[in-house]
Amino acid sequence: MPSVQPTPKIWMNGELVDWENAKIHILTHTLHYGMGVFEGIRAYETADGPAIFRLTDHIVRLQNSARILMMDLPYSVDEIIQACKDTVASTGLSACYVRPIAYLGYGEMGLNPLPCKVDVAIACWPWGAYLGDDALTKGVRMKISSWTRHDHNTMPPAAKTTGNYVNSSLAKVEALKAGYDEAIMLNPAGLIAECTGENLFVSRNGKLITPPLAAGALEGITQHSVMTIADDLGIACVVDDLARSDLYIADEIFCCGTAAEVSAVNSVDDRPVTCPGPFTKAIADVYSRAVRGQEDRYKTWVEHVR
Repeated sequence: MPSVQPTPKIWMNGELVDWENAKIHILTHTLHYGMGVFEGIRAYETADGPAIFRLTDHIVRLQNSARILMMDLPYSVDEIIQACKDTVASTGLSACYVRPIAYLGYGEMGLNPLPCKVDVAIACWPWGAYLGDDALTKGVRMKISSWTRHDHNTMPPAAKTTGNYVNSSLAKVEALKAGYDEAIMLNPAGLIAECTGENLFVSRNGKLITPPLAAGALEGITQHSVMTIADDLGIACVVDDLARSDLYIADEIFCCGTAAEVSAVNSVDDRPVTCPGPFTKAIADVYSRAVRGQEDRYKTWVEHVR
């Protein structure tokens, strides 16, 4: 995976600072205890300049994640939306990845986070397809992880929390070390939750199935986009439990997320899957146009920077 390419500015607590000066103290609380929330968002090149895909939905989810952790964000949703646009504009890029993060800053230590100051930062940089530029056409190799997705009374999977992703990183490293591209995580009941950073869709008997939030999946904004597109294409799509054996006999499988976009799956635990399948191709095609403002029915998903 390519290293991060610096851009001119990063937004920190209300002002744009030079990239190299966007620093935090070594005793920043979140660095030690993992209490922070973040979002992954993409800005795409459109005919009217860079536009951020479903920006408002992402920032609302950031606020909801913070509420779950009892973090009081010092900025409103509208203020963070504008800050994201300002940061993207400052890069001069036509397309980029956008990372807002709210974290507990320097000044307090210990397991009680309540006295800590909440800081907010937003960075942008160029970033290609997370699972590879050919993830849609050639697909990715998946394995069921030995690491279990945490349940709702251990770490809240409904919150996009920094500490939650230790779980994902362990599963990701295990998959890569074993020669796979990505991992699929089961919940404590043995049902499919999600991948390490993507929601999963399985096609069987002419319909798409995606696991419920109760199974431990993050409420995906790309997932919602895909379900909307599928419905508009006349593809039946339901939310239901999936067992690992459902993946072995699937007609097609794909995963989706802001970073991964829509990526086909070519095998799970060395069981081959048709790749890319017809539903995957049809949805990916519409999604690719929608994020660039080329689909009139999804124009409200695209929020222009200028």
